[in-house]
Amino acid sequence: MVAAGLAAALARQGVDVGVMKPIATGGRPRGRRLVSDDALFLARAAGIRDAIELVNPICLKPPLSPHLAARISRRRIDVRRIRNAFDVLSARHDVVVVEGIGGLMVPIQGKLRVADLVRRLRLPLLIVARATLGTINHTSLTIFAARRLGLRPRGIVVNHAAKGPAGLAERLAPRALEAAAGVPVLGVIPYLPHLSADRLPARPFDALLRKLYRSRESVRARET
Repeated sequence: MVAAGLAAALARQGVDVGVMKPIATGGRPRGRRLVSDDALFLARAAGIRDAIELVNPICLKPPLSPHLAARISRRRIDVRRIRNAFDVLSARHDVVVVEGIGGLMVPIQGKLRVADLVRRLRLPLLIVARATLGTINHTSLTIFAARRLGLRPRGIVVNHAAKGPAGLAERLAPRALEAAAGVPVLGVIPYLPHLSADRLPARPFDALLRKLYRSRESVRARET
C-alpha cells in the first residue's frame, strides 16, 4: 500500500513512473498463469499499462516466503528474469518504485536474500514499519542488518495498519524510532478503511514524497 501510494504521488507530479513487485507469493490462478493481487494493486494505483510479467516476473502460489514457496512448487527462482524486467522498466520510465516481499533477511533462494536483491538492483531503501509496541526493536534490527550488508536506508515510513484509536506506543513510535535507529521518519500513514487502488488518499503520500526528495537532496549534499 505504501509503494502504491508513493507511485500514485509521483504520477500526480507528472513523473513517468513504473512499478515492480519482483517476487510475489500467494498468487491466484488467472487463465494459464498466476497473478499477484499486490502487483495488480500496485500497477492500478500507478496507472501503468506495462505487462504484468514485467511488473511481477516471479509469482508463486503458496503464501510463504519465496524460498519455501519455490521449493513446494518445485520451481527455481530465476534472478536473471527479475534483472531483465527491472532493466526494461528502468529504460521505459523515469522512476521505478519496487515493492519488496517480507523483510530484508527473507530468503529468496539458497543464500540469496531480499537484501541481496536490493543491492544487486542498486535500489535506495525505504523501510515500512508498523506503529505498535515492539516496532523499535524490529525496525532497529532491520536498519542494523541493512547497514551491515552495505545498504543505506533512506528513511522510515510508519504505517498504521490496525483499526482503532492510537495508543501511547503508537503516538510515540515515530520520534522513538528516529532516536533509536538514527534514520528519519519520512511519513506516517493513517489507517485507511475500504482500501482500494483507486481511492488512496493523496495527502499522506504527497507529504511522504516531498520529504523523500528532500532527504535525497540532503544525502547528495553530504556525499559531495
